[in-house]
Amino acid sequence: MTIPLSRAHLCAVICTAFALPAAAEPQRYELDPEHTTVAFLIQHLSYADTLGLFGTVSGGFTYDMDTQALTDVTVTVTSDSLNTMNEARDNHVRSGDFLSVEEHPTITFTADSGTPTGDTTGTVTGDLTILGETRPLTLDVALMGEGPYPFGHKRFVLGLSATGQLKRSDFGMSYGVDNGLVGDEVKIMIETEAMRMD
Repeated sequence: MTIPLSRAHLCAVICTAFALPAAAEPQRYELDPEHTTVAFLIQHLSYADTLGLFGTVSGGFTYDMDTQALTDVTVTVTSDSLNTMNEARDNHVRSGDFLSVEEHPTITFTADSGTPTGDTTGTVTGDLTILGETRPLTLDVALMGEGPYPFGHKRFVLGLSATGQLKRSDFGMSYGVDNGLVGDEVKIMIETEAMRMD
């Protein structure tokens, strides 16, 4: 059934449509290298966890603030930027027993989408590549804050925290697993300020 519109009604509909604010479009964000940390925890001799950091990280993603749609996620870590606060240990982890940084200079994570689990939380499942081996990885992500940066670049920023877990043996990194010297499970933590590319 069609309801005819008078000229006045038609004008009102058109004017109302133009008066509505335009829907926000997905925006591209880049990780701020000065405020991004990729860290991991791994058990040593079943006594305590050892903390490691990667100092060189880059990447970005596309995000729609209205729909929470997430796409085109990329995170690249430079393997040689490893730091466990012990030079001898760092050199060992960079060697062929672990990261083989000369043959595999980067670690990458890519994802095409995310799933909201709350107003400020969600999960992102993508592909993690280490030592040339690619395996699925799911990260739990939380939005920690948002808004224009108060100084410096003054760009719009999202503060994000992400955690996940993997088995390094899935990537062919089996040193110390069978005899319990080094744990197989690795906890991953990512803290970042992502800047909108206006």
